[in-house]
Amino acid sequence: MPSRDSQDTEVIRLRRTFADARRVVVKVGSSSLTSSSGGAIDMLAVSRLVDLLARRRLDGHHIVLVSSGAIAAGLGPLGLKRRPRDLATQQAAASVGQGALVAAYQHLFGIYGLTVGQVLLTADDVTRRTHYTNAQRTLEKLLDLGIVPIVNENDTVATHEIRFGDNDRLAALVADLVGADGLVLLSDVDALYDGPPSQAGSRPIPFVRGPEDLAHVQIGGTGSGVGSGGMATKVEAAGIAGAAGIPTVLTRLADARAALVGDPIGTLFAPVGDTRASRKRWIAHATSPRGRLVLDAGAVEAVTARRKSLLPAGITAVQGRFTERDPVDVCAPDGTVVARGLVNYSSSELPRLLGRSTKELARELGAHYEREVIHRDDLAVL
Repeated sequence: MPSRDSQDTEVIRLRRTFADARRVVVKVGSSSLTSSSGGAIDMLAVSRLVDLLARRRLDGHHIVLVSSGAIAAGLGPLGLKRRPRDLATQQAAASVGQGALVAAYQHLFGIYGLTVGQVLLTADDVTRRTHYTNAQRTLEKLLDLGIVPIVNENDTVATHEIRFGDNDRLAALVADLVGADGLVLLSDVDALYDGPPSQAGSRPIPFVRGPEDLAHVQIGGTGSGVGSGGMATKVEAAGIAGAAGIPTVLTRLADARAALVGDPIGTLFAPVGDTRASRKRWIAHATSPRGRLVLDAGAVEAVTARRKSLLPAGITAVQGRFTERDPVDVCAPDGTVVARGLVNYSSSELPRLLGRSTKELARELGAHYEREVIHRDDLAVL
């Protein structure tokens, strides 16, 4: 257990990171940008956010804004009172609301002489190698040109299988993608609490060094009536960013300015560091598995300890339906998920290959079958 003095020193250092950051990703939730019931953009709230971010950009810092609110902004025009549950209606609301949201940002950033660029992503866009590289290159070029990227999940076209699920997770992954120095998650709650914030006796948690600090903390909530996230997704996002060596501050929109200058506000999550390549973090955290591959003990050891590619010989069962290059979970004999990767065979083709060597398959079926089920570059150990 570190001493109180050493922890205070670490907190001060990490807070200063945000004040000095060359590049910061800021995520703002739907409930902070729209009325409590959704249906309309709160232009005053958006104006205050833009004023803060524009001034920081003009001071020479790179800003990436991950903005929710598209679905919420589309509720009113569609005559809906709450966020719809079915995907098709969500997509319709996003189609209507995304244009209004970006138009608001274009107008307000334009007052400061800044241009915004809309970047809509699905998990599929950034887990496949070429798409990942394209997304990274696009964001980097926008920042080099002085543009403020406005990132959102592409709700209009995303299916359940290729959704991030919430913009907290997307923001953490974008922070990793652009090499951000810090991540700020803006919510309608001022910090992470050790119990329900509305419950008497609940106290804010100022600093989280690692998961062990939250072992006995009650983390719940499913978000507002217009959003998709809750406090659990924000903690998960901080963990994803932390695994990339990026500190996170969680606070409310009203305290965003204080967070960005390093004031002791909200909850600060320390980074934990990771040697896993950035794209593998996307595979691990951005994808939703379409199926499962169960391995024998030897294959588990090869994949997890020796970081080898997964071959047909070590697979004992195939579960679910998937096509080539879909994400799948890789499981130990007892069903524990040990890795996730992009598979090179479909679920209909793979069963007849199980337990056989690639050389044997190549002799019998052709050279095309002398390949890995999942290449190590497409395999993220969890």
